[in-house]
Amino acid sequence: MTHVVVTGAAGRAGQVTVAHLLQRGYVVTAVDLQHLPRPEVQGGTLRAALRADLTDLGQTLEVMHGADAVVHLANIPAPGLYPPHHTFVQNVAMNHSVFTAAVMLQLSRVVWASSETTLGLPFNRPPAFAPVNEDHYPWPESSYALSKVVTETMAEQFARQSGMPFVALRFSNILGPDEYRAFPQLAWPDPQARRWNLWGYIDERDAAEACRLALEAPLAGASSFIIAAADTVMPTPSRELMRQVFPEVPLDPQLSGHQTLLSIERARQQLGFEPQHRWRDTVSPPDGAPTG
Repeated sequence: MTHVVVTGAAGRAGQVTVAHLLQRGYVVTAVDLQHLPRPEVQGGTLRAALRADLTDLGQTLEVMHGADAVVHLANIPAPGLYPPHHTFVQNVAMNHSVFTAAVMLQLSRVVWASSETTLGLPFNRPPAFAPVNEDHYPWPESSYALSKVVTETMAEQFARQSGMPFVALRFSNILGPDEYRAFPQLAWPDPQARRWNLWGYIDERDAAEACRLALEAPLAGASSFIIAAADTVMPTPSRELMRQVFPEVPLDPQLSGHQTLLSIERARQQLGFEPQHRWRDTVSPPDGAPTG
C-alpha cells in the first residue's frame, strides 16, 4: 500500500483528503501545526497524526521520512488572514521546506495546493477571456497569490533537477452542503457578490478526489490544474452572468448552460477528473430557473 503524508491535515481540505485516501486503502500520516482530529473511516491505515512546523526543514524531514508521496495542503489558506508579508514568507518557506524534504527523501511525487488566485482573483479587472484556463497565468493580485506563483516556479525547478513529478492543484473555493444552503441569500440575489472568482467553487469531496487522482495519474515534470466544479454557484446561465457583469470579455463559442467559467478541461484530460458533486444536489434552483 502507498504511504502518503498529508500536510494541513487539520484543515478543511486536509480532513476530507485524509478520509478519502484511507477509504481508498492508502497508508496515511497526517501532519499539521494544529490539533489533529482522528478520522472515523474504515479502510487504509492511519500510521500517525503528527504536529509539526513545516517551515522547519528538520521537522519536515522527520514527519515525511518513510513516505512514498506527499499531498501538501498546509499553508495560510487565503489572503487577508494575516499581514501580507507574513502570508508570503510563511507560505513560501513552508513550501520550499516540503519540496526540499521530498527530494532529499526521494519520494515518488509531490501533490500540492496552489490556488485559483494565481489566475487573477479577485477579478476587479475583467479576465482576458472566459472560461479562464491554465494559460490565464500568472496574474497575482495579492501576496497570497504571489506566494503560490513563486511556489509554482519553485516546483518547476525542483521537478527539472530531481525528475520527480510536482502536481499543483489550483483549487477553487472549497465548499460543502452547509454553504450551498446559504446560496439563495448570499449569492443568488446579486451577481456581483461572487464575481471575484467567476462564481466558481469545488465540493470538498471532489477536492479530495482530485488529490488522489493527482497521486495516481501518469504525469512527469511540473504541472498545474484548475480544480473546480463543473457548474457555477448561480442558477443563472453562465453566458448571461458574463453579459451582466463582464460584457466586454470574449467567451468561448462552446460555453453553454451553467458551465464553469474556470475551465477544468486540462484536469479532465490529464487527471481523469470529473466532479461528482454540485450544489443542486442539496438546494433546488429557484422556480423558473433553468436546471441544465
